[in-house]
Amino acid sequence: MPAWVWLVIAIVVIVAIALAVWAAMRKRRTEGLRQQFGPEYDRTVEETGASRDAESELERRRRRREELDIRPLAPGARSRYADEWRSVQARFVDDPSGAVAQADTLVTQVMRERGYPMDDFDQRAADVSVDHPEVVGDYRAAHDISTRSANGEADTEDLRQAMVHYRALFEQLLEEDSTGDARAAT
Repeated sequence: MPAWVWLVIAIVVIVAIALAVWAAMRKRRTEGLRQQFGPEYDRTVEETGASRDAESELERRRRRREELDIRPLAPGARSRYADEWRSVQARFVDDPSGAVAQADTLVTQVMRERGYPMDDFDQRAADVSVDHPEVVGDYRAAHDISTRSANGEADTEDLRQAMVHYRALFEQLLEEDSTGDARAAT
């Protein structure tokens, strides 16, 4: 066989190996993002319309989060916020709409104290999705109901659901650190 045939075969083999490595790296990236972001991965794919765009967005979130100084709450602050939450829940019986508004404010205060930037809501949700992907959907749902409530468009069952959603995020935010590992905070 002529030397140029061997050269073409070698190039084809190298390209095939490079494509296989690239595909394996892409698959590993996708699996890693799916594992880290859970249902938020699927929501982002649906929102962007393509997995490649969604993965770029999730990577952007992860890089932004690495630049933030998210810190655990001091034990006294955790206790104070837990007491405030109980007060908000007790208020629900007499003033469901007011309790939901207060829950929204309380969650925002906890986020601020933990170090999350208080840009617009969408950016807050994106930032929270990196550390708490399992409850960021709750946050979005609660915020939506809170907004509808402020416009007089939410009934008592909606407001109850908002409280359930806010509580899910609130409990995660009160963890000692963003991973829930108490040893990291000591």
